[in-house]
Amino acid sequence: MRFKKAIIPMGGPLHGDLPLQHVTVKDGSTQRVAAIQIAELRAAGVDGVAIVTRPGRERFFDDLRQEFGASLVLIEQAEPRGFGHAVLCAEEWVGGEPFIVQVCDHVFITHAEASCTKQLIEVATREGSAVSGVQVTSEGQLPYFGVVGGSRVKGSERLYAIETVIEKPTPTVAEEQCMIPGLRQGTYLGLFGTHALTPRVFDLLREHARALGPGQRMGLTESLAVLATREKYLALEVDGQRVDLETPFGLLRAQLALALHGPRREEVLRLILEEVARRQAGSTS
Repeated sequence: MRFKKAIIPMGGPLHGDLPLQHVTVKDGSTQRVAAIQIAELRAAGVDGVAIVTRPGRERFFDDLRQEFGASLVLIEQAEPRGFGHAVLCAEEWVGGEPFIVQVCDHVFITHAEASCTKQLIEVATREGSAVSGVQVTSEGQLPYFGVVGGSRVKGSERLYAIETVIEKPTPTVAEEQCMIPGLRQGTYLGLFGTHALTPRVFDLLREHARALGPGQRMGLTESLAVLATREKYLALEVDGQRVDLETPFGLLRAQLALALHGPRREEVLRLILEEVARRQAGSTS
């Protein structure tokens, strides 16, 4: 199983601007969030990346197309009908192959030699199955993430067999359906924002689309929950972290995380301490 294509939906009303923001990366240069994400996908062996965007946004991606050339494709989502619908818009382009899906409003930071994306692809290729990245997530973060339930794969510390997927569950629902033996109480496996999926997902998305009423939006997690009942579907606890740009101070947290995991960490810490000292001096003067 080889993952040659990836989809990044950016058609939602809240997702058009955050991925195009500039952040300072490890070497001190600045890059758009989307460029960091695409570069990681390409370095992990993905040949083509499709950005699904709403009509009239093409010019905002001109610099990305200049940077990545023919490996970057824009696909139009005519109306904002949800994340799952955006993925379905790219079905023809995927062409019946295994593929990667990543959210556009996260920054992924690896804590290992292999990038977060490469870790996921390596496991999906080895296991021959769909794999979603997950991260241990506190109960207080449940309003921001989908959560999986299941059990740890025997002999593995970071791999889980998925039994259910629930989008932004309440604490009560999460406790009833998503508790994982071995995890500290009050923590769950929240979706990381990156998935290595089989083409079967498109069939499930179409099933879901047929059941929707007028004006209803279609997510991806509902189809992932069905996928868990129909084929082998795993979760990998990624050796890294995801920063959701939509959370409070999300862009600031992403910037700090990128800087503090780079080679200029001591310089960044010194700058932070200088600002803290300046603020304290100002409050006492």
